Amino acid sequence: MVFDISKVTGIGDYTVKSEKDRDLFFRGQLVFLVLRRNTIEVRCDPQLSENLKAKYESVMESRYYGKNGIEIVLTNQLSESEIYDLIRLSYNLTV
Repeated sequence: MVFDISKVTGIGDYTVKSEKDRDLFFRGQLVFLVLRRNTIEVRCDPQLSENLKAKYESVMESRYYGKNGIEIVLTNQLSESEIYDLIRLSYNLTV
């Protein structure tokens, strides 16, 4: 799956900082999305995070956020709409 943030509706303004192996998406001063070649990382509610990690092999604890987020390997295990929902949630949790 190739990820395209322009398809995500319902989020407001953001800025992007590209680094060597990742793109960081900022809402104000805080990162709400980390995009790597084969993974994305988002902030997540702890209970939702545990549920997703138990249900999907492709979901693990985030390298960037630690226990406050999840990292998703883009293997099509989660649908595009589920991923977009998680990005919207992360954007809204980032204040």
